[in-house]
Amino acid sequence: MIRLLVALLLLLPLPALAQQTSFSPEQKKELENLVRDILVKNPQILVEAMQALERQQEERAAAGAKLAIKENAKEIFDDGVSYVAGNPKGDVTLVEFFDYRCGYCKQVQGPLLALLKEDSKLRVVLKELPVLGPDSMFAARAAIASQEQKGKYLDFHNAMMAHRGQLPESEVFRLAGSVGLDVERLKKDMASPKVSQVIERNLTLAQKIGVDGTPGFVIGEQLIPGAIPLETMRQVVKQQRGG
Repeated sequence: MIRLLVALLLLLPLPALAQQTSFSPEQKKELENLVRDILVKNPQILVEAMQALERQQEERAAAGAKLAIKENAKEIFDDGVSYVAGNPKGDVTLVEFFDYRCGYCKQVQGPLLALLKEDSKLRVVLKELPVLGPDSMFAARAAIASQEQKGKYLDFHNAMMAHRGQLPESEVFRLAGSVGLDVERLKKDMASPKVSQVIERNLTLAQKIGVDGTPGFVIGEQLIPGAIPLETMRQVVKQQRGG
């Protein structure tokens, strides 16, 4: 009875609840007083109800993400343009959506590199998601364009991830030169419509599957938002292998 009353309370304000019933005025008043009395004496009931509601919302979001991942699997895991690190033929694929100015992305870079080093069967797909302003967009364009110079992307990516502080255009080009990129060629390649198309595809894909910030990870049919520790990465990869 108590849980039923709390459920009704969460759905409608008390006056509205009373109006939706066929109770007499005295019964309506008694009902309102009863609910208030229950919550005053047992405030943990409302906390539990809200926690249950949050769990339901999380479950629905996870189910929605799972379906969206399944429907967009080709674009997520094998779009033909995103850089693939680790083992190209690995048995588990981890996809990271990231922003070069995102502090949490930089925080998770160390654990991700460690996982790549220790797991020779892991395939990692890197997707630029510049959501933190013009400097983020510029860095993403530079990174995508750097793939035109074979063998340079990963070093450039790691250099920008390791960089602390602001990342203006001058610093992006300095880092590009430091890893052996032809900066003048990079500038020309950055102007290619192909680069804009890749970024637009990544932004659209992120919206479809529910990535609303960086970093965001997709492993199997699971969407994992935010920076995750190395041990969590290991566990999720292990689960994908059936372990």
